Amino acid sequence: MPNKRPKFSLAPMAGFTDAAFRRICGSFGADYAVSEMISAAALTRYDRKTADLAKITAGEPPVVLQIFGREPETMARAADMLLTGDYPGCSYAAPPAGIDVNMGCPMKKIVSNGEGCALMLHPDRAAAIVSAVREVCERHGVPASVKIRLGWDAEIAPSFARRMAEAGAERITLHCRTREQMYAPSADPSAAARAAEALRDTGAILVGNGDVASPETAAVYLANGCREVAVGRAALGDPWLFRRLKHPEEDVRPTLEEIKSLVVSFVADVVRERGEMRGVRESRSRAAYFIKGMRGSAALRDRLNRAVTFDEFARAVEEWQEKE
Repeated sequence: MPNKRPKFSLAPMAGFTDAAFRRICGSFGADYAVSEMISAAALTRYDRKTADLAKITAGEPPVVLQIFGREPETMARAADMLLTGDYPGCSYAAPPAGIDVNMGCPMKKIVSNGEGCALMLHPDRAAAIVSAVREVCERHGVPASVKIRLGWDAEIAPSFARRMAEAGAERITLHCRTREQMYAPSADPSAAARAAEALRDTGAILVGNGDVASPETAAVYLANGCREVAVGRAALGDPWLFRRLKHPEEDVRPTLEEIKSLVVSFVADVVRERGEMRGVRESRSRAAYFIKGMRGSAALRDRLNRAVTFDEFARAVEEWQEKE
């Protein structure tokens, strides 16, 4: 049976789920967030850019740090570095809430190295990684978890999920597509039921993931045996979704003014953290998610894409408001 009060988390998305966006989602009700993927190999080489991905700032919900790699020893060392904070550039306002092992990323540059979803083709290696990370997590008193897909080109999630739970994963997030499907067609929440049954006596928590864009979709995952739900792409322009997931009976939608205010404050946060030039440049495409489909959004995107300073960015939004 699903929990009466299931948790809703922000799923990891490279280039999107940084500290600024995690703070926003936490403010609307995300119970916890999973970081962007952190390369275990790069972290153990003390790469500073990689360390920046592990930054945890004030005001965020609990943050689980996600790592990827293919060598158990390297993955365990990276987990220990993250949990001790023993690496150059470490910056934690709060300690990590756990370590998640990525076995779900379908991108070619990841799977071609035998990482991400490619590990589902090698369950012995995958189990060895989870076991090694779990030993580290136990010493630090935090859970180890794993993100998987239905499989590579066919469904193996039930047996694979059970193997990961037996290796020590306390939480398993299942993206209900295979690697070959990438992000289309639509995810199949009903497939979670088979994984849930396989995990039934393990104590591991199953988290449903894939195309969660409404309380109704989340309810389907919960009805199919998931005890939690992870929200990905739908949150990029609609972090208010977490509020609706927590209180579906209210279905409170943001006003136009709330949307525009959030866009500006979000970019201001990014600029504070990364500097004006980089912050504005990296925020252009991200801000577009908030205004997608709205009246006059095409013209606004054009102005935002030409903005160089934060003032230009904010002024474009404000003037667009006047036209509305």
